[in-house]
This record gives sequence, structure tokens and C-alpha cells, in this order.
Amino acid sequence: MSVGSSDRIGLRRKPKQERSIQRLDLILSAAAGLIAEKGVSAMRMTELAVAAKVPIGSVYQYFPEKAAIVKALFDRHASAIQARIAEAFAVVHSVEHALEVLAATIDWHYDDYRNDAAYLAIWAGIETDQDLSRLNIEHSSRIAGIFHDTVRRIAPELTAADMEARTYLFSHLLGASIRLAVVSEASFARRILDEWKRVIRTSFFSAVPA
Repeated sequence: MSVGSSDRIGLRRKPKQERSIQRLDLILSAAAGLIAEKGVSAMRMTELAVAAKVPIGSVYQYFPEKAAIVKALFDRHASAIQARIAEAFAVVHSVEHALEVLAATIDWHYDDYRNDAAYLAIWAGIETDQDLSRLNIEHSSRIAGIFHDTVRRIAPELTAADMEARTYLFSHLLGASIRLAVVSEASFARRILDEWKRVIRTSFFSAVPA
């Protein structure tokens, strides 16, 4: 990522005092509400300031433009997901246990975001912005790293280079399947996720060809 692109999507300044941290939280909470209501493209910085009850200068003090707000919100989602998955897989002790945790991961991820209107809007904002589009790939890479570390610990015989590619692919498809389910009718969404779980169970830990 170039310096210029980093400047437009990063925080202009990181708050250190409690009052500044609270103000930033107010702005991001208001932004999530507006994005859930109307999407990223329709949100205006001026109405964000009104919704957050802060001066417009305070918004621009932290965010050079909307893309930086989308990144901050995405980072919060991604960090929470990564921490929860890392915690769950840290105690995995067998292949069967790993498959159970993977299935549970799909369920809680879907349940958490099914009713979060901002989630898909933020993701859509990421996908339509060139500087932001790599964030989801980077997120998938971090999840893949958790999966790969788990495989090396519980099934070291599967640690060939192809397994690294497999964990990366499954990580990316995990997010894609959940997003597809979230926008589908509820009963069909469960069928999508159940089918994805069957794919994982039959192929995630299958032997890597020599």
C-alpha cells in the first residue's frame, strides 16, 4: 500500500486521552448506525458530525475521508473475530475437536452478523474501494494463520505447502459463505451453512497429495 493510500484510509491522529478516545468511539458508533441505515456511499461527513453530536472539525481531526471510517469499523470487526477464533482454536486438541470448533465458528459468526446491518454495508464499502479492498484479504490471511498453526499442532503430517494454501482458501471461503448466508432467507441460509460444514468435514483435513 502506498503512502498516499495509507494517508487517506488511516487515522490522522490516534487519541490518547480518555476524552478523545470517547469522542472517537462516538463518531464510529454514529457512523455504524448511518452506514447500517443508508450505506457507505450515501453517508455524509456533515450528517455524521450531527449524529455523533460533535463538531465537523472533530470528525476530520481523526478521519481524512469516509474510507478511513470504513477501515476503522472494519478493523474493529476483524480484530474481534480474530481474537475469538484464536481463543477457540488455542484449546483444540484433535482433528475431530477442530471440526467441531470450525462448525461452531460458522454458527456464531453467522448469528452475530445476521442482524447487524452495518456489517454487510462495511464489507461492501471495502470491496468497492481499491485502497480498502486488501483489508478483507489480510483478514483472511490472519484467520488462515490460526488455522494453519492448529493443523501443525494437531496433525503435523498435513503441514505440506499445499496445506498452507488450503487453510488460506478455506479462511477466505468461510467469510464469503457467511456473507452469502446473511443476505439469504433464513431457512436457506442454514442450508448453505450446513452444506459448507459438510464440505469442511470431508475435505479440510483430508490428506494432501504428494
